[in-house]
Amino acid sequence: MTALDGSVVNTILPVLRNTFSASIASIEWVVTVYLLVISGLLLSFGRLGDMQGHKKIYLLGFFIFIASSALCGLAGSVQLLTILRAVQALGGAMLAANSPAILTKSFPARQRGQALGLQATMTYLGLTIGPSLGGWLTEQFSWRTVFYINVPVGLLAIILSLQFIQKDPHSEHHESFDYLGAALFMTGLTALLFGLNQGQDLGWSSAPIILSFIVAISALVMFWWVETRATAPMLDLNLFKSMQFSLSVISAIFNYMCVYCVIFLMPFYLIQGLEMSPSRAGLILTAMPIVMAIAAPISGGLSDRFGTRFLAVLGMSILAVGLFLLARLEPFSSPLNIASRLAVTGLGLGIFISPNTSALMGTAPRQRQGIASGVLATSRNLGMVLGVGYAAAIFTTRLGTQTTHDVQHIVLAIQASFLAATAIAILGIITTAIRPQTKHLQKPAQTG
Repeated sequence: MTALDGSVVNTILPVLRNTFSASIASIEWVVTVYLLVISGLLLSFGRLGDMQGHKKIYLLGFFIFIASSALCGLAGSVQLLTILRAVQALGGAMLAANSPAILTKSFPARQRGQALGLQATMTYLGLTIGPSLGGWLTEQFSWRTVFYINVPVGLLAIILSLQFIQKDPHSEHHESFDYLGAALFMTGLTALLFGLNQGQDLGWSSAPIILSFIVAISALVMFWWVETRATAPMLDLNLFKSMQFSLSVISAIFNYMCVYCVIFLMPFYLIQGLEMSPSRAGLILTAMPIVMAIAAPISGGLSDRFGTRFLAVLGMSILAVGLFLLARLEPFSSPLNIASRLAVTGLGLGIFISPNTSALMGTAPRQRQGIASGVLATSRNLGMVLGVGYAAAIFTTRLGTQTTHDVQHIVLAIQASFLAATAIAILGIITTAIRPQTKHLQKPAQTG
């Protein structure tokens, strides 16, 4: 649900603009503010989960998320909707930063990959079906339904969470929260994501973008300095001393970059290039998440038995093949041909997700599971922004400055962009292959 809300609103931006008679710049902030707030707070709420209990923060996140979703649906102006989206992201950060930690603690190590694979599948499904679901709800009912749908789903999730998530164990360790580190990290990451997200629109050499990168570098350098000296740091940098953890994070970023290259580029190819209707294009695009949803839990179960590295390398390799096949699309490619190439891409994603997540979470000690969850979720958002920016830069550069483009121009730009995405997947193969092989990285958790 939280992942879906990161992408579902993109579809209804034109409707929102007409409803509120707003400028494109102001409407874009309805999406941008969600990304910036949720990214900046993930580590903080992961740390709070380690300190106060993951279930407690998780449930509070649900209450905030569904209340703000209902208010978003009632919003009467774009300014109010933007503010409420920031509140919604606050709840979303609490959920995203603690759910992998809850799963890791709730299952023994021999089932960790399978459980995290299912969770990762839900995340990817939310990200990929968001645009088509948002369009369908808006077309059938109203744009407000996109937000209202979260209320019954969220209430059901709260009931299930109260009943089935095990209670947080009482901790004898009382650590203080690193407010300075949290503020510096949020400032630095938010400024970085703002620059990457808005650079294409405002111009990479414009004053706001240059200033945002200066602020980002300064704040993140100060954050590193503070964290290396803090007695109870918000981000335990010792986690990154593990090659397994660090390379899993880097591989996850490369993987998410590839995902968002596909999500960004394919609508241009299908709708603008082949002149398909949005509904038909959406149907073809479902080939990727369907295959991924089937492959991820199977891969997770196999990684529990045979280790994580081989399957993660296999998945990233198949992803690279899928992206290369997408780079060979033609103006006359049939829907079945396109869907089959997307299916190969989805297979690679599905095989990669579970073992990589299991390797990352399994490396972190029990008292740092929330931080590891926050790092994982942050890598997703960073990969999203980098992937879209990377694909957009290559696509627009290859397309040129012409105001009108024929199918051939669009397809050539798509081909160049997917070749560039293939290069990112190859880097992911390398970072995944060189990490240590580990089968089980922590003792089985007590299931209570």
